[in-house]
Amino acid sequence: MAPSSDQATLSRELALRIGLAAKVLPGVDARQLMQVLVNKLGYPLTDKSLREITVTDIRAAMTSPDGEEDTEDTAISKDAMKLAVRYLWGEEVELPEMPRLDAYEEGDMPGSIRVAIATNGTGIIDGHFGSCPRFVVYQLSADEQRLIDIRSTDGADGAEDKNAFRAGIISDCDVLYVQSVGGPAAAKIIRAGVYPIKLPEGGAADEALARLQQTLAGTPPPWLAKIIGVDPERRTKFGAALGGEA
Repeated sequence: MAPSSDQATLSRELALRIGLAAKVLPGVDARQLMQVLVNKLGYPLTDKSLREITVTDIRAAMTSPDGEEDTEDTAISKDAMKLAVRYLWGEEVELPEMPRLDAYEEGDMPGSIRVAIATNGTGIIDGHFGSCPRFVVYQLSADEQRLIDIRSTDGADGAEDKNAFRAGIISDCDVLYVQSVGGPAAAKIIRAGVYPIKLPEGGAADEALARLQQTLAGTPPPWLAKIIGVDPERRTKFGAALGGEA
């Protein structure tokens, strides 16, 4: 068993690798992952030992790490575990390059809505609500889309209510696309005035936004009509829409 000061003895690179891996594992923080690795690999952790960790090891150690969400959604996806292992191996230490934001001022796009994407990168819907490192935010109308913000979730781990904190980050948005989210977390998103759409298979953000634009250009469902109409009342019903699963 390693002493409690393990992380302080790690090289900066190894600590970064563990921190990045923890970020993509729902409900897991760096300290918990550190303990799992020490239990499996022994102390001290080294570059060589971290390269021995496997997806099977991660799956065995972390079946349902987040007690706040239901069992179905706390099961860590295979893709998330693969990404975590690649981080631990040192294959993906650098964060993705952030795209340039488009110019936008309130009122520029009449009839538009604001859409957040939960992502581990930037252009892919691949994030679990409780662990994604960022939300990318678009302003979207039937014929135009602008990337207007990229919002880090770094402060969530220190918050008393992590899910409420994350919901607050996107509380000015109308829609959230997410790969996975649990029931209690979804309720907090809805209370923040945001309509969550779950896409379990994930996918490219631009494809999901294009489908949403087609809906805006056609006959929007009632919940979406409320958003783009003159009635400022926000929707509160959580259901399936636009090819996703709520």
